[in-house]
Amino acid sequence: MGLMVSPPKPGDISYDQFVRESKGILESLRRRARIMTDGFNSCKNVVCNFTEGAMYSFPQIKLPPKAIQAAKQAGKVPDVFYCLKLLEATGISTVPGSGFGQKEGVFHLRTTILPAEEEMLEIMESFKKFNDEFMSQYGDNFGYSMM
Repeated sequence: MGLMVSPPKPGDISYDQFVRESKGILESLRRRARIMTDGFNSCKNVVCNFTEGAMYSFPQIKLPPKAIQAAKQAGKVPDVFYCLKLLEATGISTVPGSGFGQKEGVFHLRTTILPAEEEMLEIMESFKKFNDEFMSQYGDNFGYSMM
């Protein structure tokens, strides 16, 4: 907490190290955000803006009508259904966008960009594999594509 309210100043013995470490952390977060954004945007029916100034990514998922119907039959909100299926299949934990008051009929999920940088590509590959299988299972290949 002390570093946040009173960081080292130029001339302090730890100033150069503080600047290097701070810059390294921010650059790593920026790279992780890029990996995640690019990964989401490479997926069918998923679109994601670049994450800036936050530690969360909030991609929109365009769920096919069959997935929405399956969610209703399971007694779940569609984005909750998607997030639970994702968790079961991959172990990736996300938060359904419906918990954030999203517009009806529009589906999102929220996930953090904080996993270790060296794990990000594998996480996004796992997400893409799940999403491809989910869209294949529930999609009708009509009107759905890369967003």
